Amino acid sequence: MRLLESLRLSWRSIRGHKLRSSLTTLGIVIGIAAVIAFVTLGASLQAGVIGDISPDDQRNSYGWAAEPGTEGGPLAGAQPVFSQDDLDALSDDDDIDAAYGYMPLSTQALVYEDEISPQSDALVAAGPSYIRENTLAEGRQFEQGEREAVINPAVAGQFEENVTVGDELTIVLQGGQRTTVTVVGITESSEGLSPFEGFEPSPRVYVPTDPFYTEDAAGAVPGGGTAGGEEGDPNESGENGTDADGNETGMGDDALFLAIVVEAESADDAAVDRAQESAIAYLDSDESDTSSLLGNDLEITLQTSAELLQQLEDVLDLLQNFIVGIAAISLLVGSIGIANIMLVSVTERTREIGIMKAIGAQNREILGLFLAEAVILGIVGAILGTLLGLAAGYLGAWYIDLPLVYPYEYVALAIVVGVLVGIGSGLYPAWRAARTDPIDALRYE
Repeated sequence: MRLLESLRLSWRSIRGHKLRSSLTTLGIVIGIAAVIAFVTLGASLQAGVIGDISPDDQRNSYGWAAEPGTEGGPLAGAQPVFSQDDLDALSDDDDIDAAYGYMPLSTQALVYEDEISPQSDALVAAGPSYIRENTLAEGRQFEQGEREAVINPAVAGQFEENVTVGDELTIVLQGGQRTTVTVVGITESSEGLSPFEGFEPSPRVYVPTDPFYTEDAAGAVPGGGTAGGEEGDPNESGENGTDADGNETGMGDDALFLAIVVEAESADDAAVDRAQESAIAYLDSDESDTSSLLGNDLEITLQTSAELLQQLEDVLDLLQNFIVGIAAISLLVGSIGIANIMLVSVTERTREIGIMKAIGAQNREILGLFLAEAVILGIVGAILGTLLGLAAGYLGAWYIDLPLVYPYEYVALAIVVGVLVGIGSGLYPAWRAARTDPIDALRYE
């Protein structure tokens, strides 16, 4: 029996039992669709997150000090230990282009044209280059020493009239202190600008550390200014501060930053590594104020966005593996379904098998006929599952607003799996059909 004839007869048998064939392939369709859909969403999510790392951000290293082994991502367990003198020293290093502090500040509200919007965590103090030019929709970066701010669209659009570049915005700090800033820029997106913020949309007002942290808020932040003056009064001088072990540091009321950003000269891996090594070497040395505050309990972590996001990628990979495992169970159930239906088909067509053998069909031809039917069911299930998975992945990425990334290697793998499932589940029924005795088959009722 020729191959084409086997395929024709197999397809005729499948079409003759449409409902049974559809239910048989359902397990394979669901399993392959689940794999492709979730892997597509995982790849799209990774592309969306990694895509937020612009070329300018790739040269940044984000640092904080916490107890070794602290889990929870950037800033988990972070303690304010970085002084402005240390940041100035790092900025002068030949391997470092810039270094500045980062400090989220607590607020009570934002006020624009007498309209009040309660906000508790919208204010972020950082260096001017934290606002990268490619993230600005209009305006410019703020300048150190000026009462200027860059806002994101979530802040600009939360009042009755949109805030625009050049407008004045009043910030009410914890404790009721008020300060007015001039809006000099608006970012393109409301997503966070670094791993410190996360990448979910949220209202943000970005201001320079000088004067908004070093003068206005340092004394009101626990650990932000060392012991001496009264809490909440950064202008009142006091005695020397103490380190983590209770020893005097001689730093007085200098503001201490919760985190720092170290910019390498370029995004080249070697340049970033040199900047990190130089920063760690200085901060751990006796020359720095930070080393006296670290004590024996704290350790400095300095990582790039890509390194910090690797944790998220690992979680996504784990999730994908979990989904693939569940889909594998579905494929196993599907293969059992094909084997079961093929055995039923062998029983139903016993007399037909006897007639085929009586007119000269050989065992290998009977084997090929039933095996072809199983393979066709597997391939059809794989194709339908692939199409369903691609459509589900597309709709999921569109709904979550992610860049669509199709894992084409999984599409090819789906077809291969469909063929293998068909072969594996059809071997025994086909072998049983080929071994049928023609005399018994002709007498079968």
